[in-house]
Amino acid sequence: MNIRAANSEDINNISTFIAQTNHSTLYHDYLWMDVIKKTFGNKYYYLICEDIGNKIRGVLPLVQLNSLLFGNFMVSLPYFNYGGVCAENRDARDMLVNAGIDIAERVGAKHIEFRQQELLENGMPVKTKKVSMRLSLSQDPMELMNSFPSKLRSQIRGAVKKELSAKIGKHDELNNFYKIFSINMKNLGTPVYPKNFFKNILDNFYKNTWITTVYLKNIPLASGFLIAYKDIVEIPWASSIIEYNSLSPNMLLYWTCLQFACENGYSVFDFGRSTMGESTYKFKKQWGAKPVQLNWHYWVRDNMPIPDISPANSRYQLAIKMWKKLPLPVTRVLGPRIVKNLP
Repeated sequence: MNIRAANSEDINNISTFIAQTNHSTLYHDYLWMDVIKKTFGNKYYYLICEDIGNKIRGVLPLVQLNSLLFGNFMVSLPYFNYGGVCAENRDARDMLVNAGIDIAERVGAKHIEFRQQELLENGMPVKTKKVSMRLSLSQDPMELMNSFPSKLRSQIRGAVKKELSAKIGKHDELNNFYKIFSINMKNLGTPVYPKNFFKNILDNFYKNTWITTVYLKNIPLASGFLIAYKDIVEIPWASSIIEYNSLSPNMLLYWTCLQFACENGYSVFDFGRSTMGESTYKFKKQWGAKPVQLNWHYWVRDNMPIPDISPANSRYQLAIKMWKKLPLPVTRVLGPRIVKNLP
């Protein structure tokens, strides 16, 4: 077997490989490199492992990030919950990981973060703080509804009684989604992605993506971005306007997404990653979602400690507090310039 860099001519073969391979996700698709390049301009490396007959046996997408605050490092993949190496066998997997490390050493990266679901079992250090919250679905939405706690059912039905409605769209819902999303990110003290990030995802993965928005008459109150692959529908980004929380728009948002997933034959709904015991974990758990362990592996130069580039790190609390105080229009301008190097 040999390792080489992929190019646009490999798109179809890569798509076929990940569609037929266990433990693959949509984030192993080569088209994400186009999304990241168009949106952020980051340097990327997409590696393929091929056998003697030029058949793909494994892939590894890598993106390089570089900032004054966090330094030079690589992630597979930044901005998303999943990524890492995807291979048919251990030999292909190890060859891809070693090739990625060779690149990291050559470009001076301090570390690589592999956002794996499965353990690599290769001796590299691993973080296990994060879980993916997933709910097994019934094809009958009402059967799913009846499985919810009575309080949750009441909140969903109460939102409808208060004349809230939901719409599932694509590009036509992008402006409403981004308006709510950017407000929510400011309130969290986190730089916001540029709007064209989501547009580029919709453009490149049109058949796999949707935006769900909840309205009070013509006022958008909550919105979520859906990504589907194989039998799973994921909601990596969802936000609501906190001033309208008493109307439960968030509950109607998630119910609409769950109903959509059931009616379209998907068997699992992925609420996204959480830390066990935190508020987002508890919110997702009430829907019946169960934790699935995520295993984020690290190669670190010179055997240094695993880096902690997360909002939970106390080093960044002052910056988060300051960001919350900035005017919303300012965060929409500055956020995209900063977030390109936040994993």
